[in-house]
Amino acid sequence: MGRTDLAPFTVLHVCMGNICRSPMAERLLARAVRERAGDADGAPLLRSVSAGTGGWHEGEEMNPPAARLVRARRGTDENFLARKLRGDFIDEADLILTATADQYDYVVALRPDAAARTFVLGEFGRLLGAVDTGALPPAEPKPEAVHARGTAIVEAVAELRGVEAAQPADDLDDPWGRGDQTFQRVADEIEDTTMPLAALLLP
Repeated sequence: MGRTDLAPFTVLHVCMGNICRSPMAERLLARAVRERAGDADGAPLLRSVSAGTGGWHEGEEMNPPAARLVRARRGTDENFLARKLRGDFIDEADLILTATADQYDYVVALRPDAAARTFVLGEFGRLLGAVDTGALPPAEPKPEAVHARGTAIVEAVAELRGVEAAQPADDLDDPWGRGDQTFQRVADEIEDTTMPLAALLLP
């Protein structure tokens, strides 16, 4: 791993333009963790960030339907600005979740050593339920404990994946330019992973 510090546990969400899927995942995971434990002594328990494989929206706010949906689900879209993915973003992350298998390939081409901690979001969520929770480090609402438990979860999911490729159904559809119903469905699919991940980090 590229990380040298121990806390907070950092999750990097990746999609194409970083204005719809990955910012929704960034903010919905942050909200799920915050609701389970808040901040421990003012220290963030988890760092949830995002970036896009393309830079054409760099510096832009979240796509309005995505921002509305995040707010409706008790998250915040404040201070969000789209970023283009860089190698150092990957180096800083303990877990990288991509919207699609193509974006997984992009991340791993940029940083081959990140393959074991990079997953398609739906793939990670699909495998998460099979993690042996009894083998994980103790859960505490402290940054160091969340980091240790998160790292162990990532290693366990990587072992469960083995050499199997992600399934087509693991991909998130791109809702950009489509109706609110599509955004709702994509947000539901995001939360099918972010909610169980938050619950496993902080049961």
